[in-house]
Amino acid sequence: MARIDPGSPVPKYFQLREILLDLIERNELPIGSAIPSERELSARYGLSRMTVRQAVDHLVSEGRLHRVPGKGTFVARPKIEMTLQLRSFTEDMRARGMVPGARDLDRRVVRASPHLARRLGLRPGDEVHYLERLRTADGEPLCIERVHIPAALAPGLADHDLTDRSLWELLESVYGIVFDAGELTVDAGIADPGDADLLRLPRGGAVLILHHRSFAGGVCAELGVSTYRADRYQLRAAIESPARHRSPGRGALQAAD
Repeated sequence: MARIDPGSPVPKYFQLREILLDLIERNELPIGSAIPSERELSARYGLSRMTVRQAVDHLVSEGRLHRVPGKGTFVARPKIEMTLQLRSFTEDMRARGMVPGARDLDRRVVRASPHLARRLGLRPGDEVHYLERLRTADGEPLCIERVHIPAALAPGLADHDLTDRSLWELLESVYGIVFDAGELTVDAGIADPGDADLLRLPRGGAVLILHHRSFAGGVCAELGVSTYRADRYQLRAAIESPARHRSPGRGALQAAD
């Protein structure tokens, strides 16, 4: 059994956090199982209840554990890694072996405001489709999508049933719109009460808010805001040193292998 090292410069609560993470990753504490109580962990590792609570609080805040009032603390499901790629929600869920779903919340044709027109490359007053959908994976609500699409690019879009269907697949198959580039900004936020209810989050639950523009052949064909459950998603991106990509002879340092 792993032990707490009292002589280590690493704080005791952090040592316990690492021990619990190791038990989770080795499946000795499976997903959905209850972890030992604070009293048990205190006795097992020779720690105060306050130190144990601090370690558990960290893992709860990181989404590795979750508390159920009156029942205990349980191992949470792993978060879904959101890679920064130009890929639809449907494609992403299918690639993970999950069944994507979609439910219409609102759809209408609106007139582009000056701000919306600038973002979409339109004239103020041009018609724009507005679609709002709840996206699910294996029946669990994960995301609310709100998108604007120029009506001229997709005439009659409102006539198509998008229940449990990929919008991007429809745009490609019916209107020949194939997205090949995009822009993405990610913010952290708090779900408003309506979104929290739809996403089955507690009031004031954390969300990731993705603002995106998607292009097809240089034309902005979609402008959207997607609100994801922060307890089920984390962002993942590859990071490279720019020095490795600078051409020699311009003062760039050459990284050694």
